[in-house]
Amino acid sequence: MKLAVCGKGGVGKSTIAASVALILAQRGIRVLALDEDPDANLAAALGIPGSAKITPIAAEIALIEERTGAKVDQYGQVFKLNPEVGDVAEKLAVSHNGVELLKLGAVKRGGGGCACPENVFIKALVNDLVLYKNETLIMDMEAGIEHLGRATVTGVDVMVIVVEPGQRSLDCAKNIIKMSKEIGLSNFVIVGNKVTCDIDKCYIADGLSGFEVSAFLPYSEGIRNADREGVSALDGMSADQRAVIESLIDKIWQPNNKGRQL
Repeated sequence: MKLAVCGKGGVGKSTIAASVALILAQRGIRVLALDEDPDANLAAALGIPGSAKITPIAAEIALIEERTGAKVDQYGQVFKLNPEVGDVAEKLAVSHNGVELLKLGAVKRGGGGCACPENVFIKALVNDLVLYKNETLIMDMEAGIEHLGRATVTGVDVMVIVVEPGQRSLDCAKNIIKMSKEIGLSNFVIVGNKVTCDIDKCYIADGLSGFEVSAFLPYSEGIRNADREGVSALDGMSADQRAVIESLIDKIWQPNNKGRQL
């Protein structure tokens, strides 16, 4: 199963992605978590200590140059467009509480969206993880919808769209659904996060009229404090909040069910 967790920045994508990954690992499922967000909060949400050495893939300059046959930060080069990446996850992933984490990182250079060696290597890695690896993959996507324009999530089984009770969040979710359909994705699960009352639930449900909201996760001081204390988002949840994530997982992992067709 391959999940892509997406939504507007700040809605709690990393919280949902990390909690799902940790619970699946506790159930004995091998999980690879991929942090595609340049803001890179997934490690903290998983409870990985800040002192842990996690080198972003984009910063593995020697490896990128070896596999692509080109120097980073040089223009006008010919390099491999299909570099070997099959061993990257095994070599570079950081393990924590049963979850293997890879952090992509940002390409910090002018023209970073071009076909430079770093971007070619990262794109090949994501394609390999989504299309050819058997592990359960949880992708914490970059905020917004840019990743959909690049079609980097083609091949995932379910798009988990996280929203909060705010108009910009709902507008972003609608754009994600629209753009997902344009690249051939049709399986979606919508999660309402940071909900404080029934009015918030109604606001989200009414704002996404025609789409089923699969779960509502209440706003939590515990989750916020977990971030401050350096423990996982899951550790900051109450039993009821954890039950919401458990139920969400059960809904996604039902036999022959890969999400809701919208």
